[in-house]
Amino acid sequence: MKLNDKAAIITGGARGIGAAIADRYVAEGARVAIADISYAEAEKTAARHGDKAFPLALDVTKTASIGAAVESVVSRWGGVDILVNNAAIFDMAPIVEVAEQSFDRVFAVNVKGLFFTLQAVAKRMIAQGRGGKIINMASQAGRRGEALVAVYCASKAAVISLTQSAGLDLIKHKINVNGISPGVVDTPMWEEVDALFAKYEHRPLGEKKRLVGEAVPFGRMGLPEDHAGAAVFLASSDSDYVVAQTLNVDGGNWMS
Repeated sequence: MKLNDKAAIITGGARGIGAAIADRYVAEGARVAIADISYAEAEKTAARHGDKAFPLALDVTKTASIGAAVESVVSRWGGVDILVNNAAIFDMAPIVEVAEQSFDRVFAVNVKGLFFTLQAVAKRMIAQGRGGKIINMASQAGRRGEALVAVYCASKAAVISLTQSAGLDLIKHKINVNGISPGVVDTPMWEEVDALFAKYEHRPLGEKKRLVGEAVPFGRMGLPEDHAGAAVFLASSDSDYVVAQTLNVDGGNWMS
């Protein structure tokens, strides 16, 4: 098992990609804190794994909540070896209709929340003195702009940039910071995305989801489980010489 006895925190771990990574981490021998703003959903996901997982209430927009979550894991398991920064939200609108509240909310979760969770865990890893692995979930949206998705794209571009900077800074402490860039993934969030595209592109519900799935070179949308292997690789000793990279896991949608 590649992650035997490692202690991991997965933000947004209650469902979707986060839950799929949690399942795989436990299978690889890790103990996992399922950290999510929805504690009830985190409880359900953690319950699948007995004493190998536990739920954590976490609001990444509040640094006090981040600090309390990290201390809870340290108190329970004696330290933190892996962080998967997966919590994120989505919104979209034409440029001239983007509301300040929407802009602030997306950046508060996707960028500020990710950064200060990374910072809190990195401080703990430095104090532990045994290194660690930090994985930031970006998106193909961070690789290019999209007319209706400016703010989300910008937030995920910031994630890629922060991954590079943090990776270069923290590797001297033997902390590897890398990222994963999914493409279009069939998760509960895509129902919201599809509804927004239906609104702004005047499409029937479900049509955008069908079209983007058909456009993937692999032949279908991604599934949460498609990202678990990359997350194991970046959390394991197999990736010790991988620093400040963001790995595309998108069925061939983007080449970089």
